Amino acid sequence: MTTITRVIGAVLIALGLAAYLGTGAESATAAAPAVPGLLLLVFGLLAGREHLHRHMIHAALVVALLGLLASAMPLAELPALLGDGEVERPVAVLASAAMALLCLVYLLLGVRSFVAARRSRDQG
Repeated sequence: MTTITRVIGAVLIALGLAAYLGTGAESATAAAPAVPGLLLLVFGLLAGREHLHRHMIHAALVVALLGLLASAMPLAELPALLGDGEVERPVAVLASAAMALLCLVYLLLGVRSFVAARRSRDQG
């Protein structure tokens, strides 16, 4: 999970920068995915220390859950964007959709990892 945490963090940072630049650097809120991305990257780096591993991965999963929840509101405009409807901030909608997907995948991988760890402990 440590490597996955770092990768998802880096991808979210890149997504935030791309969204910010994609809006012509007009709105700082376009870079919003970079915030949870930075936190995930830091937690992923700290998770490399054995005594911090479990706590940092749990913290990263909380950040991913909050990122998923935070990206939910702009997702309401995704059907309009995909259906050639008019959307005020299409880059923000796409960035939110990508952030939601990344956070959801990370959460699912985290749950899978915890279940596998629990099974391993119970059998061991």
